[in-house]
Parts: sequence; C-alpha cells; structure tokens
Amino acid sequence: MKKSYFNLKALLASTACALASQAFSADLHQIRQKIDHGHYQLAKSEIQALTAKTGSMEGNTTMDDLTAASANADASLSEALAFEAERMRRIEMEFTIKPEDLLESIRRYIPDATGTDIRAWDSAGLLEYMIIDGERRYFRKAAYNLVHISDAAAARTADYKRFTEKAPLYQLHSHHREIIAAKSSQRQRIEVEYSLTVNADAVPAGETVRAWLPFPQQLPGLQENVSLISSVPETHQLAPATQSQRTIYLEKTAAKGHPTEFRIRYAFDSLSRYTAIDADRVQPANSASFEEFLGERAPHVQFTPKLQALSQQIVGDETNPYRIAQKLFAHVDQIPWAGAREYSTIRNISQYAAEAGHADCGQQTLLLITLLRMNGIPARWQSGWEFAPQGFDTMHDWGELYLAPYGWMPMDVTHGLLESDSEAERWFYLGGIDSYRLIFNSDYSRPLLPAKHHFRSETVDNQRGEVEWRGGNLYFDQWDYNLAWKLVEPQQSAQR
Repeated sequence: MKKSYFNLKALLASTACALASQAFSADLHQIRQKIDHGHYQLAKSEIQALTAKTGSMEGNTTMDDLTAASANADASLSEALAFEAERMRRIEMEFTIKPEDLLESIRRYIPDATGTDIRAWDSAGLLEYMIIDGERRYFRKAAYNLVHISDAAAARTADYKRFTEKAPLYQLHSHHREIIAAKSSQRQRIEVEYSLTVNADAVPAGETVRAWLPFPQQLPGLQENVSLISSVPETHQLAPATQSQRTIYLEKTAAKGHPTEFRIRYAFDSLSRYTAIDADRVQPANSASFEEFLGERAPHVQFTPKLQALSQQIVGDETNPYRIAQKLFAHVDQIPWAGAREYSTIRNISQYAAEAGHADCGQQTLLLITLLRMNGIPARWQSGWEFAPQGFDTMHDWGELYLAPYGWMPMDVTHGLLESDSEAERWFYLGGIDSYRLIFNSDYSRPLLPAKHHFRSETVDNQRGEVEWRGGNLYFDQWDYNLAWKLVEPQQSAQR
C-alpha cells in the first residue's frame, strides 16, 4: 500500500511537471511572438501579469514532490519572462532614431543627403529598423552602417573611411607574406593593461561590486606563456586555462560619488599559423569524433530550412570538404561588414547574418560555423581582440574548422579573401592566422567562473567583461572599459 502511494505520488508529480512545462512553453511562446511582432506594451503587460501569478503560486506552495515540480516550472518561467522584459529594454536602447531624426543622423556622414535619398535607401533595405508599438524606430548605428554596406553612399562621404579600410591586416600585408614564406609560426610578445570602470553611484555605497574581466586562454601553438602581472584589487580568482570563456574575477566595495575601477595587466605570446592545404588530400571528418562540433546548438546554430536552402545553393554538387569550405567562406565573406546590435537582442544570429544584408565578425562567424557543420565539417568559435603592426586594435571574433588530415585550423571570414593573384595569399585566412591576436574565448555562450547570479550583458561573447551587484546585472551603459597594448621586445620577453 505504501509503495502504491509513492508510485501514485511520483506519477502525479511527473504529470504536474509535464503540464507545467506545457503551460510554460505556451505562455512564453505567445509572449515572444508578440515581442517579435513589435507589440511591446502588450507583451510587457502580459509579463507583469504572469510574473505576479507565478509569484503568488510560489508563495502558496508546500514543497513536496507534487508542488516542487510546479514550483520549478514557475521559477523557470519567471526567469525567462524577466529576460524577455530585459531583451525589450535592450532593443529599445538599440533602436533609438525616430524617422524625423534620421536625415540629421545621416548628414553627419553624407552632408548632401535628402529625404528622397532616405526613401531610396529605406526601400533597398539599407537602413535597419524595427516597428515597436506601431512606431518605426531606426538602429542607432543606421547612418554609420549605411556607408559600410552601400558603395554609392560611401562615395558621397568626404574623407570617411570604412572600418576595414582602417585595419591594416584586412588587406594583403607584408606580415601575411612573411608567415607564408617562413613556413613556421611568427611569435609576438604582447602586454595588455585592461580596465573596467563602473559609473559613480551605479551601485549604492557600501555594496559589493562583482566583476569578471576577460583573460587570455593558454592554447598551444596559438597563444602561449600567459602571465598575470598585476590586478587591482590584488585579491582575485583566475579561471582555469581550460575555461571556455576565461575570466579573472574581482570584487570591490562601491563608494558614494566615486567610480569603481578594476584593473589588470598581463602578457602573452601570440603565434601565427599557416597551412598549405592540398584539397585532394582532404578527407571527410569522422563524425563520431566531432559530434559536438557538427551539431546544432540553439539558439544561434540551427539548421533552419532557409539556411539549408542557402547551403545547397552555395555548395551545389561539391563533395570535397575543403572546396565546400572555400565556397562557404567566399559566400559569407561577401556579406558587408557593419556595426552590430548587441547580440542579446538577436534570437538567432546565424539566421540574422544570412538575412540582414550585413553582419559583423561574430555574426559572420556564427553563420559560417552553421553552414560548415551542415556540410559535415567540424567548426567552432574563437574570439577576443585583434591588433596590427601599425597600432590598430578592436574586439574581434573568428573561428576554427577541422580538415583531415591537417587538424584544427583557424578561419577568419571577416578578414576574408585577400586581394592577390597568389592562391596562398588569397586564401590565407582559411587555414591561417596572423600573430596579432588575443584569445579569451574558445566557445560562445558558456558559463563564467564563478557563476553569475544575474543575467549577462553579453549572452554570447565575452570580450569586455561582466559586472553585477546584489541588486542585479550592470549593463553596458553603466560602465566603461579600456584596453591598452604594446609589443614587448624579444630581449625583454626572454627575461620574463
């Protein structure tokens, strides 16, 4: 009799959990649909009502097996609802330009722009916007992006240079030729000072501010001899070298009227890599050995019907893995670079990159990873910062692909195909990498150590850092960051 009672209780708990899960999925799906169709006020009202409902239910539960299942579902729903509300807030921070203000914004770059021009650019899909509660709102970088994705618009600027024209290694450079000619790694010793500064009074005085600053990974053959020189505060927790998104964790007490600053210094060796690939030697990868790097990973790597159709269009009847990779690389490379929305505001980044008409480095990389995996080619993420011989630096994302018998090799589709008659130079960034890289992340959307208590500001990458306090996450508008770097001379490096 007692055994039957517990069986019945377990069955009821399982049924309650399933029903709660179904209700959770239905409610969340409906709210997401409203958000994606721009009905923000309605979605916010429903989120408030559902949050109040789940809160009331949680307060009345007696935590036995039956009610625990329902309570867990309610907690998951509450967290998901809270993030949907936060996502809307972040999107509204990204899409800030009203139609009547768009011309003034564009004239900063194209002084003779007219309303007729705007209508033409808008019709051509060159000005990213969203409809929010019936109002058209343009992306805050719409004017900046216009001159990156339209040659005609760029030609009407006075002396404005596109991002890729400012970056020395986005064109064929002597550094590329030296790497190819050397047939061995070129090594640069780089020292970095990184600071993260929380705005004064963003956190109440006396409260503990928790900060995760990105820190270099130890990757043999790519990034070696990583050493922490100093940290402020001195007490810290350094994530292990195996952490996919590696950080150094620091705490500090907020003081009234003063910013809260965290600062670290470190040095590392950045190594170039180049492999001369013979397509006829390349063999399909053993799928059983690379399951993690061949499958889907929602939400940003999904084999959607639209991407499957795109893959077939690009690849055609080609069966050689390297030649397939070349076709996919060349296709993604031709997507114009543009300044990106915060990644947390995009539901499926690879799909977005394929459809938006422009993409930044991480969006291009996730699209290429998705397309490669769809074609049986293992692919994975890598990101951090990039530098250049002439002093350029910026956050940057790229990746790696696996080709047998060569192994894992770098790929940087944003640097893309270099203009050259030499095949080795032209395809340098499909299998090669320069020695001006700083790698924090070997995967995307992975846990930090120690774990965050609140939402992350960047849900995909980690190049700037994360900050929170007892009261919640601190988003990017509540703090700033700075990275300063320098090359260390060989003789200095030898003394370390």
